[in-house]
Amino acid sequence: MINVTKSFLPPFEEYQDKIKGIWDNTWLTNNGPLVRELEDKLKDYLGVKNLLYVTNGTIALQIAIKALELKGEIITTPFSYCATTTSILWENTKPVFVDIEPETYNIDANLIEAAITDKTSAIMATHVYGRPCNVEKIEAIARKHNLKVIYDGAHCFGATYQGKSVLSFGDVATCSFHATKVFHTIEGGCVICKDDELLKTLAHYRSFGHKNDDYFMIGINAKNSEFHAAMGLCNLPKVADIIEKRKIVSEKYDELLDWNKLGRPKQDIEGFVYNYAYYPVRLESEQKLLEVTEALRKEDIVPRRYFYPSLNQLPYLDFYNPCPVSEKISAAALSLPLYYDLAIKDVERISHIINKTL
Repeated sequence: MINVTKSFLPPFEEYQDKIKGIWDNTWLTNNGPLVRELEDKLKDYLGVKNLLYVTNGTIALQIAIKALELKGEIITTPFSYCATTTSILWENTKPVFVDIEPETYNIDANLIEAAITDKTSAIMATHVYGRPCNVEKIEAIARKHNLKVIYDGAHCFGATYQGKSVLSFGDVATCSFHATKVFHTIEGGCVICKDDELLKTLAHYRSFGHKNDDYFMIGINAKNSEFHAAMGLCNLPKVADIIEKRKIVSEKYDELLDWNKLGRPKQDIEGFVYNYAYYPVRLESEQKLLEVTEALRKEDIVPRRYFYPSLNQLPYLDFYNPCPVSEKISAAALSLPLYYDLAIKDVERISHIINKTL
């Protein structure tokens, strides 16, 4: 079976060697030496000032909302994974959906100001498939209206814009290190910010709101273990090679697929270097998507509808903000298998099945 993704695993001996120290010092969690080493190496790799390693990318969003003391309404995108919206709901704030750009699938910055009310406290946008939002315009809007900006950068690790990590923008940026990502720690994520005082608050929230016997605020357990950090330390040096191999697979899709019958997000964003996190295509209709999906599944090939449904249509929302562009694209967007060791002959087979079905 060919799944939409496959987790990279380092040589077993490397991981075994890395975790041997855990047996030697019996420090399993609670901000251990491997967690701190990983944080330092991630800051160096990403070129960011402040970074905390956390349990996952969802809790990173939740503690960001809490630490920024957001209330009322948060303007957000309907085209993302559900965690973007549910983190807002979980923190007792209301998502206000703004439609997306048909070219990039990112939130349409030109529509944000019209959605701002006296209840708006922040903008939470997703860099969809790792491609950057219009960060310049969003920052200008936020400054004008005194709003905070959170970027859900779950797809962004290794992607750069204007020479900087895509994760370096916003008041807070978050990332997921889930096993399916370009860089993973099995489960995990990080929260990134520029402000040192905000970092202290985020650190307290990560660890129950206290340090030793000093209690500062409410908190939650967002810590991650030494075992997860060890996986990250083994995988981080391999990221460049992983991205390069994913690029080769992506370029073969570029060459083989019938672009007269398929669409995809805008490719030529000036100053942007992609991490090849996903390979999304857009079918002419949902019916065509279902036909292609069925044809692939008959050959034990499993694509994925990233992202479906459009989040403004989630069944547990008690309101509806129309987002026609997102609703149309989410019904027709399909991510094809993409991972570091996907064989070229399999890319050829997948492309042939899609073209034949279309």
